Amino acid sequence: MYRTVATATTMGGVPTDNVDFVVTLDQVPRWSDAESRSSLEYENGDPSFSNSFFPDPLKSPEEESSRNGMVSRFPVDHEINSKIYLWRGQPWNLEVDAVVNSTNENLEEAHSSPGLHAAAGPGLAEECATLGGCRTGMAKVTNAYDLPARRVIHTVGPKYAVKYHTAAENALSHCYRSCLELLIENGLRSIAMGCIYTEAKNYPREPAAHVAIRTVRRLLEKQKDEITAVVFCTGTSSDTEIYKRLLPLYFPRDKHEEEVAISKLPADVGDENGETIIDERKIRIKPLPKKANPKPSEAPDELPVSDVGLVRRNSSYLDTYLDPAFMSLIKDPDQRRQEQWEKTSQAQGGWNCAKLLGFGDLGGPPLSAAEEYSLHSRYISKANSLNLSEIAEMKIVYRGGVDSEGRPVMVVVGAHFLLRCLELERFVLYVVKEFEPLIQKPYTIVYLHSAASLQIQPDLGWMRRLQQILGRKHQRNLHAIYILHPTFHLKATIFALQVFADNVVWKKVVYVDRLLQLFRYVPREQLTIPDFVFQHDLEVNGGKGLIVDPRTKYVYQRP
Repeated sequence: MYRTVATATTMGGVPTDNVDFVVTLDQVPRWSDAESRSSLEYENGDPSFSNSFFPDPLKSPEEESSRNGMVSRFPVDHEINSKIYLWRGQPWNLEVDAVVNSTNENLEEAHSSPGLHAAAGPGLAEECATLGGCRTGMAKVTNAYDLPARRVIHTVGPKYAVKYHTAAENALSHCYRSCLELLIENGLRSIAMGCIYTEAKNYPREPAAHVAIRTVRRLLEKQKDEITAVVFCTGTSSDTEIYKRLLPLYFPRDKHEEEVAISKLPADVGDENGETIIDERKIRIKPLPKKANPKPSEAPDELPVSDVGLVRRNSSYLDTYLDPAFMSLIKDPDQRRQEQWEKTSQAQGGWNCAKLLGFGDLGGPPLSAAEEYSLHSRYISKANSLNLSEIAEMKIVYRGGVDSEGRPVMVVVGAHFLLRCLELERFVLYVVKEFEPLIQKPYTIVYLHSAASLQIQPDLGWMRRLQQILGRKHQRNLHAIYILHPTFHLKATIFALQVFADNVVWKKVVYVDRLLQLFRYVPREQLTIPDFVFQHDLEVNGGKGLIVDPRTKYVYQRP
């Protein structure tokens, strides 16, 4: 399928015929190779390589006076330069450890780098379909299948808009950094990277090249021992010219290029990771105010000079500047751990009445406000990074309209909670994600218990844990929980939650026996109710007081 071609015919990265070919790294011009700047001629007639591989792009008038006293932000580093290659051609024709595929968030073949899937074979698309997508700025790795490389690293470049220039720059920088970090994590050492932007995403070519080159430079400065080769691959002559012009700015090969680059580099070349610096977001630390205080006691004369710094300082000197409210938040880690152990031991040592009554384990120490906030933050962060569409399709929890007073409504269908077919941890993540926009202000829950007693339900220990994850904002802003068609067992369970778990949230429960009664609190047109709920209401209440239109499911009061 692939064949190796002679060095003389592949110096520029273009094959001599239409057969698939493999190019090894020793056939690709190295950026630091001095000969490539002066003597090597490009042999396939491409005007972008007409004189040499890398002609000196920094020929400029004398600017020594303007550069005096300035320090280069990208000094000459021959070791790093030896790892950089520039290649005109497709990255997947190179025999390297990994190649980069610029794609969309669904990792679809139609939006991937042109020709990659055709060269790799159908196995690549099949594996991509199992990855659950990829967020913008992130990267995921797969096997390379029929390619000469060992792995394919897929990344999603950002859409560009002038209004969000900084966000797009940082997202693109994160693409390149994520690819290189994945390379290291997987024990790989060489990578071929195309231009991670497309015309469809409207990213300007030259600004994107600046971000790519400086991000690679900054990472190589920290991880030069982990990576042996980074090949910048270009598909057009314009891209090639851009990289030939910009590479000397970030990877100068001698002192002349370094000096000229000082005046050629843009004002903002990013931070230590290559990301754009935003002054407004910098952390500013103000010095302590000066205060007339007696000088601290001097070190005793008998102490050696090396021990003078160990003399203890009077703690009252700093205490006068510290906010007591802030200091009350600071505890010794060992002390906090000891308090946690004592709470757990106390909870386990007592009688767990709820567990004895068969309601589950409601023991354990309560969480502090800081602990609840940290727990909620971890869950919402994880939920936002996962694809939970299979939970959404089960229609256990979904948004309704608003109640009679305009509060948003969340609907929970108990009969759809199929414990045997459900992974509880993923369900919790989905609940946290769906409730997050609602719990910021007053809201209402409608729980349809119709026919739910036929399904196995989780114990109350799990319910208590879910409530802790949702946090105190959920407790404070919850207006009411309307429970339709409650059973005796459910009422006993709610009573156990009121006694053993939380007397605040579960005191807000309102039992509703009929649909008409529910519609007094939440108008019918604001709810999407499954058909079996109407049927269950007719069976339980015998149709007293209402008539259901079988076509529109609209409920009329019986005359």
